[in-house]
Amino acid sequence: MDVSINVGYFGPHISDDKDLFKKLDDIGVSCVWTAEAYGYDAVTPLAYFSALTNNMNIGSGIMQIPARTPAMTAMTAVTLDQMSKGRFRLGLGVSGPQVVEGWHGVPYGKPLAKTREYVELVRNIIKREGKVEHNGEYYELPLSGENTTGLGKPLKLIDQPFRDEIPIYLAAVGLKNVEMTAEIADGWLPFMYSPLKGEEIYKDYLKNGFDKSGVPDKKDKFEIVTTVIGRVCEEEEVDEYLYPARNVYTLYVGGMGAKSKNFYYNLFCEYGYADIADELQNLYLSGNKKESEKMFPKELLEELTLVGTKKDIEKKIEKWKESNVTEISLSLPIDFDTVKFIKELL
Repeated sequence: MDVSINVGYFGPHISDDKDLFKKLDDIGVSCVWTAEAYGYDAVTPLAYFSALTNNMNIGSGIMQIPARTPAMTAMTAVTLDQMSKGRFRLGLGVSGPQVVEGWHGVPYGKPLAKTREYVELVRNIIKREGKVEHNGEYYELPLSGENTTGLGKPLKLIDQPFRDEIPIYLAAVGLKNVEMTAEIADGWLPFMYSPLKGEEIYKDYLKNGFDKSGVPDKKDKFEIVTTVIGRVCEEEEVDEYLYPARNVYTLYVGGMGAKSKNFYYNLFCEYGYADIADELQNLYLSGNKKESEKMFPKELLEELTLVGTKKDIEKKIEKWKESNVTEISLSLPIDFDTVKFIKELL
């Protein structure tokens, strides 16, 4: 099992500490992942991290599908892969309807169908086997019809990519979305993943996806990279260092997306907390965020994180080793000693 880091949304709290990333690179941390919502983008920081490091992979976790055309994503991917000499991982996700329609101004549509078509088109462009022609439900190249000039023509990526296959990871929570991820992607980026309950919930959907892929050893090659908050601390500091997890997970369960379309709320229920899910969500959406946070179960926080004394973490890490997760991505705040300790345990 590998260890990576997820710096989330870029900012001065990250860019001010160049030495940290050089040290993480030196101890063999697998990858640095970035994110985007409707602030800093996920792509630009990866060029920065590519320049700072020599061995560590750089990954978008995730680039939003509605924010870029498939061609733009393919161009960005081959550029970052060339700059990093083959260290780029392309993480994609559809985001939620509030961001898709409220920020990017495009219809949310059918996320599974759109993602499948998008991934197919991105792969074809990167392979550079010929001029690109595509006539799908969501994308058409060259574009034709009303309000077009009729001058568009099939094109081929100008530059030879460093690799003609760049690994694609998908962020997915919904069960059918996870199944499709196992079918068409090289890896999965789950969030709020439980090493105790996650595999049981998703195993049939992962298997179905692997079977549909037609790749005999797909399960063995498939990567599952989950973001985990981790911190080595003293016993009396545990609640303090668990708070970022309590804050973030309550946000996702209580307020991420519309009330009627919140995948993390559904996952919370799957984990066995349906009896308190409505109250937690209602408190959050009514502005009582602190009360909502208090409702998030301590036992689930412990299950989802690697926070505690060294002995606590040594015990917890065994559950992760037994799970189907292939890479633990430690999130902010990044503590070098914690990353080093967890990496040594794995």
